[in-house]
Amino acid sequence: MDLGIKGKRALVLGGSKGLGRGIAEALAAEGAIVALTGRDQTKTAQSAAQIGDSARGLALDLANPDTIDPFLDRLAANFGDIDILVLNGGGPPPSLAAEIDPAFWRAQFDTMVLAGMRITNRLLPSMRQNGWGRIMAVASTSIREPIPGLTASNALRSAVAGWLKTLAGEVAAEGITVNMLLPGRLATDRTLSFDRMDAESEGLSIETVAARSQSDIPVGRYGTPAEFGAAAAFLASRQAGYITGVALPVDGGLSRSMV
Repeated sequence: MDLGIKGKRALVLGGSKGLGRGIAEALAAEGAIVALTGRDQTKTAQSAAQIGDSARGLALDLANPDTIDPFLDRLAANFGDIDILVLNGGGPPPSLAAEIDPAFWRAQFDTMVLAGMRITNRLLPSMRQNGWGRIMAVASTSIREPIPGLTASNALRSAVAGWLKTLAGEVAAEGITVNMLLPGRLATDRTLSFDRMDAESEGLSIETVAARSQSDIPVGRYGTPAEFGAAAAFLASRQAGYITGVALPVDGGLSRSMV
């Protein structure tokens, strides 16, 4: 199937590794021209080179708000209008709901919520002018079923979901779709870190913990970044023009929620 995005320009935040890398690879495979970001310029450039000539690696640290506008200025001057925007970044560390650290929450809110809002608002005008755009955010199934111990992720990703659902209604008639992807347990460094943490706390091997975790998933295994990227590529496609305001789980059936 031709997804109709050949020549479209995409910005994939956090695209140098993990799920973002999977998305960047899938978009590039469909002929999109992809700018992918990461905190480390060298590693990001290496990731882009591995993807191919249609990828560009750019340094950006979402935790440093002072760098966002200069980055977007350079992007506009050197890359052109963005047609496909993928909001993605690393998840926050574990935290308990009963333990409130205002400084922690402010920092995480700036990185996980405000940074994406600022970038989206800067890129929306050209999408509106062109009458076509795709905006998607990588979140978590925790917006539907909160995950114990991941309070910041549960709360802040839910805030992003509310914002994007509202935005979807505002721009739908202008040819712009806005959706979320909800990863479950996929084979990424973050999943490995959680397995390692559980293994250390329980005195078990990582292999035992990973096998137990995968046994909870109906398909019986962790997903791959490539599978996740394929879902994102479809949401970016011409054929997905009637899909907007959706939060799509990519979790092997792990979520039990009906909505």
